[in-house]
Amino acid sequence: MPGKNIRPFHGKPLIAWSIEQALSVDRIERVIVSTDSEEIAMIARRYGAEVPFMRPCELASNEASEWLAWRHALNYVLESTGILPEVMVSVPATAPLRIPIDIENCLSKYFEDDADVVLTMTDSHRSPYFNMVKVNEEGEVMLVIPPQSSIVRRQDVPVVYDMATVCYVANSNFVLSHNSIFEGRVKGVHVPIERSIDIDTLRDFKIAEYFFSMNEEESGE
Repeated sequence: MPGKNIRPFHGKPLIAWSIEQALSVDRIERVIVSTDSEEIAMIARRYGAEVPFMRPCELASNEASEWLAWRHALNYVLESTGILPEVMVSVPATAPLRIPIDIENCLSKYFEDDADVVLTMTDSHRSPYFNMVKVNEEGEVMLVIPPQSSIVRRQDVPVVYDMATVCYVANSNFVLSHNSIFEGRVKGVHVPIERSIDIDTLRDFKIAEYFFSMNEEESGE
């Protein structure tokens, strides 16, 4: 979806929602946008974010790891200020339906539960134990995680969640010294589905617009 991050979403570029949500959280001291686009950088500054560097092209492709982009940003802060922040917060532009309390809850979980990383998660409508399947080398279909005994009801399987891109809170030293989230102590914060849509396609964008309008109606705004 070309130009997704600056596509108009209810009166603002998509990225503006994440910037304003982060700026509204008192515990966040700096809001920095990492991008390789001059246009995105210009819009980000207009909405109050800092863009003190441009992300290298090799970290900005669809195949690039977001983890490496986090590292790049943290190394910039360390080299430019001489201080590595204890905590970094990632607020992706693709989840505009979050509200500031979702970010606050992730920060509180981080400090209360001695985590290396806190991520957001939402209710899953599929379970790898019950109704998610894979195809093996023989072309046979089987459950992703075969149960130890027969399961006939969804209620009998372990509760699983979908990871959401609403917010990540991570220990900065952990990000610089490890290669993935699940190498450390990971905690989760539950976010309802209507605030956790991750926009990847035009269909996702339209679903997010619908949920935004529905949330406004329910809040009376």
